[in-house]
Amino acid sequence: MYLITARTAALARPIGQRTLATAAASVAKPPAGKPSPAPPSPLVLSGIQPTGIPHLGNYLGALQHWVALQSGTAPVLYSIVDLHALTAHPPVSPSALRDSIADTARLLLATGIDPDRSVLFQQSRVAGHTQLQWVLTCGASMGWLARMTQWKTKAGTAVGSDAVPPGLKMGLFAYPVLMAADILIYRATQVPVGEDQHQHLELARTLAKHFNATYKTDLFPLPNAMTTPSSKRIMSLTDPTAKMSKSHPSAFSRIHLTDTDAEITKKIRRAVTDADPAITWSPASRPGVANLLSLYAACAGVADPATLLETGGELAGVSGHAALKARVADRIVATVQPVRDAYVRLGDDPAYVQAVLEKGNGRAREIADQTWSEVSKVIGIA
Repeated sequence: MYLITARTAALARPIGQRTLATAAASVAKPPAGKPSPAPPSPLVLSGIQPTGIPHLGNYLGALQHWVALQSGTAPVLYSIVDLHALTAHPPVSPSALRDSIADTARLLLATGIDPDRSVLFQQSRVAGHTQLQWVLTCGASMGWLARMTQWKTKAGTAVGSDAVPPGLKMGLFAYPVLMAADILIYRATQVPVGEDQHQHLELARTLAKHFNATYKTDLFPLPNAMTTPSSKRIMSLTDPTAKMSKSHPSAFSRIHLTDTDAEITKKIRRAVTDADPAITWSPASRPGVANLLSLYAACAGVADPATLLETGGELAGVSGHAALKARVADRIVATVQPVRDAYVRLGDDPAYVQAVLEKGNGRAREIADQTWSEVSKVIGIA
């Protein structure tokens, strides 16, 4: 999951009062000899893979922030990056992927993504992503991609080695180029990314520099990493030293946003803690208890989990793991329940969810097509 802010001035007006094509045109260079315009207003874009139901960590770490961004002055685009899901091995079945795309759209709407205040779209329905990917791939080197650590982690290769296993799938090896295209097709300037995506952002910068230098243009600005609330880390319930993940084999490691109240309570009761019954904030020595306190704080909107145990804090006086887990479970249920209920209601109207995606696809396509038109002229195929 990544968050992208693009240079697009005309989009500062409400969505209903302008077009994305007009916005795309606003990033063109001013005529020679004329002063540069005022800095453009940002456009925010983020993407999420449709691989499994998003969990509480996704919601607290990023999706809540997505919803909040809709109240800002910058327009926002949210992408279901289904092409990235194709890197899974063995492949996700076609029927499962179709269902996951629809379910992800449905869940994003349930969290508060509002199609009247943002654009929700499906990555594969905007051709500019893959068109630009090929252009960037032609300029990328094996050495650049061999240094990426994500494919090494998934392929079981030593992080310090740049040797590429013969059986490594090209999709996994080269997907950072598609991520770069996802960013550059909107001419992004700021990209809030997780800890494991900084390398990929650096690659996007490298590819943008290479393109600009090769074709003697400044078409692509260099995207910069930014820190936002979406970088919040929510840890696994079964291993509080590891990040909560959709890919972990145990469903007890995470709270799905579609879990029932009973399922949430059961998972929290089974969460790893330690043998000390006292409730203290000691992340280094007591990661399990700290994780429960962090979960409560994140759901309650408390910035510092340690203050929960201080006099007047919401968990002051709580004694024993069972009591703490009961309070944490109740707080998580209160957080998840509205999202889950909205998700269930949207299940009764799949046509509405699909209509939202189709409308969003068109809006996103306008700005991507404008960028691709300019790229085509610069490289000589148009």
